[in-house]
Amino acid sequence: MKYPKRDPRYDYGKPRRRRPSYWKKQALVVALLPGVGLLIQAWDSGGIAPASALAASQPMPGAGVNFEICDIVRETCVMDGDTFWLNGTKIRIADIDTPEISQPRCATEKRLGEKAKHRLRDLLNAGPFQLAAWEGRDEDKHGRKLRVVLRDGRSLRNQLVSEGLTRTWTGRRQPWC
Repeated sequence: MKYPKRDPRYDYGKPRRRRPSYWKKQALVVALLPGVGLLIQAWDSGGIAPASALAASQPMPGAGVNFEICDIVRETCVMDGDTFWLNGTKIRIADIDTPEISQPRCATEKRLGEKAKHRLRDLLNAGPFQLAAWEGRDEDKHGRKLRVVLRDGRSLRNQLVSEGLTRTWTGRRQPWC
């Protein structure tokens, strides 16, 4: 059977997309439920690796180490409120979000970022701590190691958040201005 030619004077537009049926949508929801459960579990646990991974994490740094504010030489120092160098390795604290100091959007963000940077330096110098791997990712897109800083089994996030210097990481940056 031959189909008639289309009239070139008429614009037929794009063909209509068919919407998925009710049952296809339901199947998709059922298929995604286990993944959502894992995300909720990771959110509740703060994204910290399980205890077995904590045991395999690095030994207690911080004992006898003195963190300074970073300048040109970056060996063991604090860059900003959520990034520091430890023995030549750049580490991003994975469970917090801090104000930017390199490219702040307002003076308040810059001022709060400077406070967070100095407070992080003080907390890292306060004694031994442990670095735990962030669940699911070892590095961020900038090549920084993603780690959670623990002291006595608790994340330093709690103290920084309670002081109003940082926020808990939600998966994306939020404005500070």
